[in-house]
Amino acid sequence: MTVVTRFAPSPTGFLHIGGARTALFNWLYARHYGGQYRLRIEDTDRKRSTPEAIEAIKDGLTWLGLEADGEIVYQSEGADRHAAVARKLVEEGKAYHCYCSPEELEEMRNSAKAEGRPMRYDGTWRDRDASEAPDGIDPVVRIKMPQTGETTIEDQVQGTVTIQNEQLDDFILLRADGTPTYMLSVVVDDHDMGITHVIRGDDHLTNAFRQFQLYAACGWDVPTFAHIPLIHGSDGAKLSKRHGALGVEAYRDEMGYLPEAINNYLLRLGWSHGDEEIIPQEKAIEWFDLDSCGRSPSRFDFAKLESLNFHYMQEAENARLVDLILPRMNGTADETGRARLLAGMDGLKQRAKTLIELAESSEFYLTPPTFPLEIPKAAKLLKEDSPALLRALADSLENHEDWTEESLENAMRAFGEARELGFGKVAQPVRAALTGSNMSPGLFEVMVVLGREETVKRLRAVPET
Repeated sequence: MTVVTRFAPSPTGFLHIGGARTALFNWLYARHYGGQYRLRIEDTDRKRSTPEAIEAIKDGLTWLGLEADGEIVYQSEGADRHAAVARKLVEEGKAYHCYCSPEELEEMRNSAKAEGRPMRYDGTWRDRDASEAPDGIDPVVRIKMPQTGETTIEDQVQGTVTIQNEQLDDFILLRADGTPTYMLSVVVDDHDMGITHVIRGDDHLTNAFRQFQLYAACGWDVPTFAHIPLIHGSDGAKLSKRHGALGVEAYRDEMGYLPEAINNYLLRLGWSHGDEEIIPQEKAIEWFDLDSCGRSPSRFDFAKLESLNFHYMQEAENARLVDLILPRMNGTADETGRARLLAGMDGLKQRAKTLIELAESSEFYLTPPTFPLEIPKAAKLLKEDSPALLRALADSLENHEDWTEESLENAMRAFGEARELGFGKVAQPVRAALTGSNMSPGLFEVMVVLGREETVKRLRAVPET
């Protein structure tokens, strides 16, 4: 058997971070077993589904490297097929037309509420003949669910789960206007796409029992179910925007995370391989299986995500990081500016956990500081005598030939000693003059990257106070 998994989002908004994890688990499971991973856009809710949301989902999956195998399936395009399955079930006596009026359904709802039980359709039209149907009511089609016994699902994450069939009502397959419901469309599409494993959030577990019976009614093989626990916030509450329940594009654009860091972090939310925390993609494919998924909700932790992102930024190629931060920077990067960023990236990325921080800390390589300095701690490094001191240093370095870190350090120390100044008394104002900050990569590294001409120019640019 070839393993076939699927990710089936509803395009009513962005690609939620929880949805991204579901896609990742499906993708990894299929890759681990040499199978296929498919994408199905469940766009049957035509009022809420938008082309923009579809593009956002596709874009987010592409950024994460979770492209699907084969053509994307759009659920709305299979509506006729879905409806035909429901009509066949009616012909076989496994489903029926229900002519209950809205008022009758409301009465059932109120009775259930008054008795403190869940609302379930009471089967009024289950065995009645259509000749008894009232005028003016367009019927829905309901499936005949078993009324006795129990349904058991061998879930690959939750284990053996059983419910009594009396808890399952005759749910709707076709609405009064003839359109298929989500429950019907999902089962038909999964069957037609040859899905062997349904891996999704455990908020769908109750749906699985209904879908199990629909598979049985159709005479189809039931796929293997695996319901993974949802993601909670760091405080254990349901994930919300304040916890990180944002679209994937927010993690990319607004927060500056790398896709490999997101994938690694999401993998560890509900799945583990010993004590491994840093798991590159090739290892994730090799190790991933459903028996290592936990049953308890995972807690989203930005500190751990930042730590992983820092790790992957250290591993990233410098040229890639330059390409990623340039659109985030204010300065214009000509050939010289780009060359500076590339030359200085080893030092820059040691001090940044996200691309946002990296872009901000790299800005001085493209744009000289403006005075007075905006950073208070940096401004304090420039004393009244600093402009004259820096101009004198600029004069001494203007014709310095050996523009290397070691040589520049020796030259600056000699400059300070000649004036009976401690090294910090010279280095601190130099850092502020060159970078506009009190923190930066190694000072002599910065001077080498800027080059002699730019270094001297910036030292002389500090105005008198």
